Amino acid sequence: MERRNFLKASALGVAATTVAAGSEAQNAPPFPAPPTVDEHGMKYRMLGDTGVRVSLIGIGGFHLAKPGGPTEAEAIRIVRTAIDQGVNFCDNCWDYNGGESEVRMGKALRDGYRDRAFLMTKIDGRTAKAAMGQLETSLRRLQTDRIDLLQFHEIIHPDDPDRVFAPGGALEAVLQARQQGKVRYIGFTGHKSPAIHRRMFEVAQQHGFYFDSVQMPVNIMDAQFDSFQRTIFPIAQAQRTAVLAMKTFGDHFILDSHVAEPIAMLHYSMSQPVAVVITGIDSMPILDQALRAVRTYTPMTAAEQQALVARSAAAAQGGKAELYKITTHFDGTTQNPQWLTQA
Repeated sequence: MERRNFLKASALGVAATTVAAGSEAQNAPPFPAPPTVDEHGMKYRMLGDTGVRVSLIGIGGFHLAKPGGPTEAEAIRIVRTAIDQGVNFCDNCWDYNGGESEVRMGKALRDGYRDRAFLMTKIDGRTAKAAMGQLETSLRRLQTDRIDLLQFHEIIHPDDPDRVFAPGGALEAVLQARQQGKVRYIGFTGHKSPAIHRRMFEVAQQHGFYFDSVQMPVNIMDAQFDSFQRTIFPIAQAQRTAVLAMKTFGDHFILDSHVAEPIAMLHYSMSQPVAVVITGIDSMPILDQALRAVRTYTPMTAAEQQALVARSAAAAQGGKAELYKITTHFDGTTQNPQWLTQA
């Protein structure tokens, strides 16, 4: 059995052991490896076992076209400036702002920028027909013939894993797209419950499939309530699946708690075993903040991390600052169930 397959086959057993948020599996080699640095001061980590090097910070796609956010011209400037400064990870989704986020990203990646970017987008479809239709739409909007990383979006309903892997389910279309060269790597995302994330890994393993990436909340409050970090980090590390961190600021609710400065929050997320921290950037000052966070980043000590987590305890109680876990406000596929079957 190949080493990677051996690691993955034993992953769920390894993951049964509870570990502290941000700690690495005992006796495992460092994963991800320490970052490398380029001439811009941008730092990079490996995307799991793919052999791809991605920037420690990623451009969140939703904010590029959010209501009241940047104009199209401003969004294009944000993306191109970020890439010029060494950022290469671009996040997006088929459903973001009615597709406008992908349209703007596609325009930003013209003029040679596409070749300098690692492009990720997500689809909501749970059937093969819906998944393929959404993928084709995303390719057109993004003005590209390939998606570097395609992720199943919002794995937040208990039956989502079974629907993705069912006969005629979304995975069939995505595997076909990968064979056609339209998709390079495959992952999934979700923000609701680590139990549902775990179930996605379990169902995948039952089908002999292993994910290249998993996207989930990683922030200073997660450890206090229904923690993704405690539950999913061990599984991802054992399977050598890249973790994509999101919701460092909790869509501003964690930031609004004022328990830490934004750069300290970003440094905390960067100090976890993640490949990239995806953050919403809706203005040039926010881009400057993200770039400064990367350039000034050195791994936080365990004591420094624990101090931040302890400082957030009151604000994090009951998940009140992580509304994506306890409300449906962030659940696009709950509010728009047709997205699950819409081609």
